[in-house]
Amino acid sequence: MTPRSWLYVPGDRPDRIGKALASGADAVILDLEDAVAPGAKRDARRTVLETLAAGHAAYVRINAPGTPDGADDLALLATAPAAPAGVRVPKCEHPDDLRRAADALGVPVFPVLESALGVENALLLATAHPLVAGISLGEADLAADLRVAGGDALAWPRSRVVVAARAAGLPSPPQSVWTAVRDLEGLRADTLAGRRAGFFGRSVIHPAQLPAVHEACVPDPDEVAWARGLMDRLADRGGVEGDGAAWIDSSGRFVDKAVVERAAWLLDAAASAESAARPVKEGQK
Repeated sequence: MTPRSWLYVPGDRPDRIGKALASGADAVILDLEDAVAPGAKRDARRTVLETLAAGHAAYVRINAPGTPDGADDLALLATAPAAPAGVRVPKCEHPDDLRRAADALGVPVFPVLESALGVENALLLATAHPLVAGISLGEADLAADLRVAGGDALAWPRSRVVVAARAAGLPSPPQSVWTAVRDLEGLRADTLAGRRAGFFGRSVIHPAQLPAVHEACVPDPDEVAWARGLMDRLADRGGVEGDGAAWIDSSGRFVDKAVVERAAWLLDAAASAESAARPVKEGQK
């Protein structure tokens, strides 16, 4: 299942880590980078190792490759008795840096593009190593590097990372964090807009943001009904290739292979959302 939510939690805060792991987030990221002060990096690495050793499935965001802290993170995780589920690699710009991280750790790696050069190299990074499992943007750093205010000024980089991810055969990228923690309606609306633009799910920085993100990742019921009806009719026809042609459906819509692929994706997304939500519902009974 492609995660709907990626919850960041400071690696030096065991109290918050416990809450994050119990929050219902699809993926928890133990942060060794921005959320940890320089003087607390060593304590954060120790806490992250203890969390992983306790059997918790979690991801880790290391410090940028090429920095002393990044090198220390890689060296420690490479010899850890318990491996993370994957590693987010921030400020990625060069495929060689990403390859070194992947080779050192042997776990899925997720480059985060946070500079103009990173965006320009999006496809190179997405295809840099077989262990690259997804790419995403770090929009705050990217906006600073581009000297823009964010928002619509990042429309092109967003499209670029969506295209690069799909060209590389990777999942649709998650959106960057929504920093207005209390603005849950804004978060929901922005996540819906992101889904329409080719993103799926997003990074979050507080458990209160999870319900809005999860809700926004559920496909529209009308779309799901359309997709289910289309696939049922397709089965009756023996598939699009059954007679070697596309057709016009009962609503007057042209249907071909691309339309069928979208319908299949919608049904998969709906099934994933239902599967992810089921344990939460049962736990609330």
